[in-house]
Amino acid sequence: MTDFNLARRLVAETLGTAMLLAVVIGSGIMGEELAAGNTAIALLGNTVATGAALVVLITLFGPISGAHFNPAVSLVMALRRELPWKIAAAYLPCQVIGAILGVWAAHAMFGEAIFQVSTKLRDGPAQAFSEFVATFGLLATILGVVRFKVDFTPVAVGLYITAAYWFTASTSFANPAVTVARSLSNTFAGIAPSSAPSFILAQLVGAAAASLLFGWLLQAGGVQVARRQDPVATPVGEAASVG
Repeated sequence: MTDFNLARRLVAETLGTAMLLAVVIGSGIMGEELAAGNTAIALLGNTVATGAALVVLITLFGPISGAHFNPAVSLVMALRRELPWKIAAAYLPCQVIGAILGVWAAHAMFGEAIFQVSTKLRDGPAQAFSEFVATFGLLATILGVVRFKVDFTPVAVGLYITAAYWFTASTSFANPAVTVARSLSNTFAGIAPSSAPSFILAQLVGAAAASLLFGWLLQAGGVQVARRQDPVATPVGEAASVG
């Protein structure tokens, strides 16, 4: 595996997250425009595009940066000592900046005002719990698939997010950077800034819970499976989700 330097890894995380958000927001706008008021059809278009894009983006950027695209994933990898903290700290702002740039790119493609603030409220304990479940499931998918069938990771993450769009009440954001960026889009996939903090908290708690449980569950004979020291050696698709 080629050892990419930090600058290339940061560009990969920024660009990959930007492309992911362009898909999330752009497909939401397109879906809503074409669905003629049918929210289910709009969500289906948003779902399929996002899941497909995740498979491609993780495959493309995974060998360079690990294709996290998600602060929750980077933090879990750092906590598990599979990613140096200095690299995780550098990834986080790149993921947030990339996500925002992706939102703005989608707005530009559809002739929308570039700078927006969402008014779409997603409040209440059910929504927050949905984000806990969505993020827990995303990290469970990543940790388990990387352990047993690493080459399937891009597909597994894409499939999980495709499903989670539909089985969670929140449509599975599962990503703090995505949540921040989507608060800046008053479109189909947006979230009001006032709703974002509860989503982000639930996402971080869900990620931590998955890390703890699967840290124990994936032990072989009571001995933790050897962890990779190269943070890029495994494309964790940490992608994340978005939703």
